[in-house]
Amino acid sequence: MIAVPLDAVKKYCPVDGRRQRVLQSPFKEPMSILLAGLSALLYGAADFCGGMAVRKAPLPAVIASSQAVGLAVAVVASLAFGFPLETPLDLAWGALAGVSGAAGIAALYYALATTVVAVASPLAAVTGAAIPVLLGVAAGERPGLAAWVGICLGVCAIGLLTVEPSKGSRDGAVRRAGLLGVLAGLGFGLFFFSISRTTHGSGLWPLVAARVATVSLVTVYLLVARKPVRLSRRSVPLVVFSGALDMGANIAFLLASRIGMLSISAAVAALYPGPTVILAWIILRERVTAPRVIGLALALAGVALIST
Repeated sequence: MIAVPLDAVKKYCPVDGRRQRVLQSPFKEPMSILLAGLSALLYGAADFCGGMAVRKAPLPAVIASSQAVGLAVAVVASLAFGFPLETPLDLAWGALAGVSGAAGIAALYYALATTVVAVASPLAAVTGAAIPVLLGVAAGERPGLAAWVGICLGVCAIGLLTVEPSKGSRDGAVRRAGLLGVLAGLGFGLFFFSISRTTHGSGLWPLVAARVATVSLVTVYLLVARKPVRLSRRSVPLVVFSGALDMGANIAFLLASRIGMLSISAAVAALYPGPTVILAWIILRERVTAPRVIGLALALAGVALIST
């Protein structure tokens, strides 16, 4: 049994004894990995739904609407979770996470629209996984040897899962793709790190702050750029699923990072390209290339090692 001082438990989890026992449970690391794995599944499904929605409606409308859905889910979940807001600092960390995530999304979408997908996407995914792992270690976390091997396999898996063949790209486009991919990964990595810094006593309210910040930024952009926000009727269910699943993934990751180590939770959650590839294969009948098959195998091996 892991000993946790009662005063510390009351400070970060000021509710009933059942939640206190969860913090003291010897199964908290496996629970963290399970929740991080759930967040990867939900992130992957959300990306798939969002990609399908973009085929039926303008990208700005899809982003704005899905973020609004996510905000509604975050508010309802926060109220249902039952935690009072302990400190404004948690909201500040949440807002920083929202701004970082929005910057990452903007950089990635711009890269995908104007540069080389085969360069930008893997760099964004790998950087987004590496940043919280490094910051978690810098904050004092010490994963075991098996976990480190699993993390390295996971990073390799992410690159293989997201790589696509490049067709005659110019050097300038490749360099821009690399820069934007790294910037996008920095945004995603800082989102993971910032949201993990919030206290247990704040419940899910930091996610509300994060989504308020994101929605505000998207709204300002739409007003300045005068972009349309109308959705086609066929895209509405996909947008709703995308926004709800994305927020569900955020909730699962937040809980995972609070229960266990950020470095491990982030490495597992960053495997979200795997579920996207699988859904595209099952629903759209897309061909799964050899690198992606290897990536899926490495992802499973990495999670298995992290779980030991």
